[in-house]
Amino acid sequence: MDITPRDRDALRAKYRAERDKRIRPDGNEQYLEPRGRFAHFLDDPYIAREEREPRFDEVTVALIGGGFGGLVTGARLKQAGIDDIRIIEGGGDVGGAWYWNRYPGAMCDTAAMVYLPLLEETGHMPTLKYTYAPEIFGHARRIATQFGLYENALFSTEVTALVWNPDLHRWIITTDRGDEIRAKFVTMGTGPLHRPKLPGIPGIETFGGHCFHTSRWDYTYTGGDPSGIPLANLHDKRVGIIGTGATAVQCIPALGRDSGELFVFQRTPSSIDIRNNHEIDPIEFATFEPGWQQEWLTNFATLQTGGYAEKDLVKDGWTDIALRIRDRIVAAMSQGAEFTPQVAMRAFEDSDDDKMNEIRDRVDAVVEDPTTAAALKPWYRQLCKRPCFHDEYLDAFNSPTVHLIDTDGRGVERIDESGVWVGGKHYALDCLIFASGFEVGTDYARRSGFETRGRDAVTLSSAWNDGMRSLHGIHVHGFPNAFIVGFTQAANLISNVTHNLVEAGTTIAAIIAHAQRVDAEEVEVTADAEMAWISQFNGETGGFLGNADCTPGYYNNEGKPAGPKERFNGSGYPAGPVAYFRYIEEWRTNGKFEGLDFRG
Repeated sequence: MDITPRDRDALRAKYRAERDKRIRPDGNEQYLEPRGRFAHFLDDPYIAREEREPRFDEVTVALIGGGFGGLVTGARLKQAGIDDIRIIEGGGDVGGAWYWNRYPGAMCDTAAMVYLPLLEETGHMPTLKYTYAPEIFGHARRIATQFGLYENALFSTEVTALVWNPDLHRWIITTDRGDEIRAKFVTMGTGPLHRPKLPGIPGIETFGGHCFHTSRWDYTYTGGDPSGIPLANLHDKRVGIIGTGATAVQCIPALGRDSGELFVFQRTPSSIDIRNNHEIDPIEFATFEPGWQQEWLTNFATLQTGGYAEKDLVKDGWTDIALRIRDRIVAAMSQGAEFTPQVAMRAFEDSDDDKMNEIRDRVDAVVEDPTTAAALKPWYRQLCKRPCFHDEYLDAFNSPTVHLIDTDGRGVERIDESGVWVGGKHYALDCLIFASGFEVGTDYARRSGFETRGRDAVTLSSAWNDGMRSLHGIHVHGFPNAFIVGFTQAANLISNVTHNLVEAGTTIAAIIAHAQRVDAEEVEVTADAEMAWISQFNGETGGFLGNADCTPGYYNNEGKPAGPKERFNGSGYPAGPVAYFRYIEEWRTNGKFEGLDFRG
């Protein structure tokens, strides 16, 4: 049922008031890189780094990053007949974010049937609708094994620089192992969620207890393991966790169950929708016809972005609100209204209001203490922050040993040797866990961990000083034979990142295969094609950047007003993800490769 105009106005006022509490002038600069005392947060706690001799050789394609971006690109290259490829990965194995994320309860929050790439190609059936991290990591390894991507790979190896040599028509890759590798083509699948960041809280470096980042979970200290064995070593510990985003939502139930006491320091509550996880039915799975995953991917992307589909194949929280919007638009048009942006916006606003009211009502239904329940309610639109789906998180706060320390949007005041200060009150802790996320929205070199120098030694950071410039989010003028595996300035489908990666990897493999067939030494986007591509965005994202109802977060530049640079860095194809996927498939299969210059 639609809320009244008076209720709607009151809700908007509440959203703006809560947003204003959290606005910070420093935006992304409020976070710290792990340096000094925290430099080891970048180390690999899972696989010991073995010494080896430096490599001085050449490959046709170097895949920088062994996450799903590198894996799907490598798989498509192998399918295209390009065998001389090498993954270079800082972790001890493939998996990317799912190599690093081994915290208790880690799982995907997009349905596995659309999130896990190449299910048909590998013949894998997910065990659950939302699979846990060990299975996702296992699937990454399955792709690497099946497509021979372990062969010639370099793990526990950080790229330190990527430099174009115009005389050799090759990229020179140097690493922290002393390697100097030449590559005809490079793909950069470094991803946005692999380099941890820390909250810039005064005194953070003075804490004298044990501390770690969730992406480098210390099971030696906590006990347990990623499979769900209890964190037995915490039974007598006072544990604090800073951050209540998607990661914290997943690990807090286990921490609350196993810690002597758990203190959850909250600046902004997440929206917690129903997860309703269940096993995948093998009998039903066996009936799927060839091409089923592409059908599911298109169905999910269509519904999640407001399009029309007869059926909802995925049936999750992402598609639920889209179906509500669709039904409202259909109802309005059946009563004589024309389809206009205003009708669509009203349908979106009313549907979002209904959904968020349900989410807040769910808090009251689950959390027993009224004060705690009030503090756990999110006051913003659902897509202002990454939506969360969980059936145990809210229940954790009914335990007498779990304490929600709500900062009313201000964040932690300071940290000292023995604990954390909030609102003038001190909380003594034995262990402090940072669930503060990853580098998102910062300069590419900072996020990737290395600088890329293209033609005339121009750095990618300087080329993007005024915002990202590309063709299809893949090619950058002045950086020949280099390809970015991502989603910005392309589909920008953030609800299912791997769909973006599969399309990018498929496109890149087609280009490299064509370059090899025509004996091209260089492939580069023309300046005119790059300009034409970015001009269509007109600096707009079609999203929530700068939205007055949105609480700050990495989806909206931490609430700072978005200038042209920030808007270009968050842009997506104006017609939407589904239209982009159709466009890029036609572009890569028509044999023309418009906008690219293949030079002998």
